[in-house]
Amino acid sequence: MKTNFIVTMMLLISVSVLNASEKTSIRDFDVKPENSAAVNKVNLQKAIDWASERGAALYVEPGDEPYYIDGGLILKKNVSLIGVHGPTHRGTSHPTKKQPVGSVFAITDKDNPFITIELGTQIKGIQFWYPEQATKDPEKIIPYKATIKVSQTSRTQGVYLSCLTFYGEYLTFDFNAARGNACELMTFEHCYGYPLSGEFIRIDYCYDVPRILHCHVNPAAQRYIGGQYSREIVDAVIAKKTYAFTINHTDNAQLIDLFTFGTYGGILLGGESYGQLTNFNFDCVAVGILKQGNNTKNRNWQIAQGSIIANTGEKVENIHPIIIEGQGHTSITNVEAFSGGNGALTTVPENSSWDFLLVRGDEKLTISIWGSRMRNYIADSPITIENNQAVIQIAGSFDKNEELYNKIFD
Repeated sequence: MKTNFIVTMMLLISVSVLNASEKTSIRDFDVKPENSAAVNKVNLQKAIDWASERGAALYVEPGDEPYYIDGGLILKKNVSLIGVHGPTHRGTSHPTKKQPVGSVFAITDKDNPFITIELGTQIKGIQFWYPEQATKDPEKIIPYKATIKVSQTSRTQGVYLSCLTFYGEYLTFDFNAARGNACELMTFEHCYGYPLSGEFIRIDYCYDVPRILHCHVNPAAQRYIGGQYSREIVDAVIAKKTYAFTINHTDNAQLIDLFTFGTYGGILLGGESYGQLTNFNFDCVAVGILKQGNNTKNRNWQIAQGSIIANTGEKVENIHPIIIEGQGHTSITNVEAFSGGNGALTTVPENSSWDFLLVRGDEKLTISIWGSRMRNYIADSPITIENNQAVIQIAGSFDKNEELYNKIFD
């Protein structure tokens, strides 16, 4: 009898521990695929309010139908919103319909950002789908508000955004914080999409160590749902002259393994920023990297291990893999640029860039380049200098004729 009692108590304790470790499903709060978008929004906000007091995780239970839901949600402090997915790249696939399956939010709200995040929050393993977005006709592009937005009314810190995939969004991550409520310690990891504004992640006033890791921007993002975006759509995105990634008023930015295809710009490193950019590919852009700088002390960027294919967007004289202006130092190591045609978008007739690097402005700046391969440019020199204050040293690099290019400009 004593043995049976002990075994029974152990089983009860085990079941109790198991139940305590289970995530709370959003369906427990009557967030369901069969509800209207308005009802789901109200009920998910109630779930978030409940979870905020407890530091709880809400489970976006997967299914064969998405959760239609209105925007205007606030992911209040301490809450995690968790789905089942890693990044799904080009789309999960319903067996009979052109739509994703799993942990999916379907968004049609044109007036509000989908979700605004606060302190100590997490979103992971979820797909965001805009089923009404145009895929072929650029005249029908819907300029949705941001899918995920940083709070403008509180100092948002310690946010983790991982394994998220977006289909049909217009502006993906809007982390342009208010100056008086700067954000800190943001991590974006394994996120995939193709924003029809051309802006995937924009960050302003993030004063400490944002990390953007392993992110991928590509017009084939919804290939198995609505089909790859048309050439006309991609050309319209490029015509907006925006950058897939923008960093400004930011300290110690860590940017690793970034890819973009078919946007005007790869990345803009703003005048009030510094950090490291490594392991990147900016494919079919007009400008790969625009680096600015507003002082000589710490407006410095170390850029390494990357490739840029600059071949689209404007006349060839305006196509530059790298542009550097303002003040500060830029170190470029093992970066190659080449160009060519691509049927997914309209490239310039020359299928080339103008140069490898354009340096402009009227204040002193310094640049060092090592181990870089520069080819498929039109100009006589890979370096165009429109700033007579610039000090530039290039070594161990090769020009379009595959000849060694060692130069000092001062």
